[in-house]
Amino acid sequence: MKEIKQPERMCAVCRNKAQKQNLIRIVKNKNDEIFIDESHKKSGRGMYVCKNADCVSKAFKTKAINRSFKTNVDDSIYEELVKYYEYSKN
Repeated sequence: MKEIKQPERMCAVCRNKAQKQNLIRIVKNKNDEIFIDESHKKSGRGMYVCKNADCVSKAFKTKAINRSFKTNVDDSIYEELVKYYEYSKN
């Protein structure tokens, strides 16, 4: 059988490529709302962060979401990212 190629995306923090299901997707939609996309299917500009403690904490320290979306992002989004990571690893 022919092997199905899984889509890969790049982490905005460590710049490593990984399969989509191994990354956390953060989306900025047309209304400038920024949120975590659990389904990986919401429309809008997306960015990805690895599902590991180093990348999640470094995203907060380096303000990676601000850089990716070229806007100021409230710290509550970063806190939500940390909570989502803690929830998803269990």
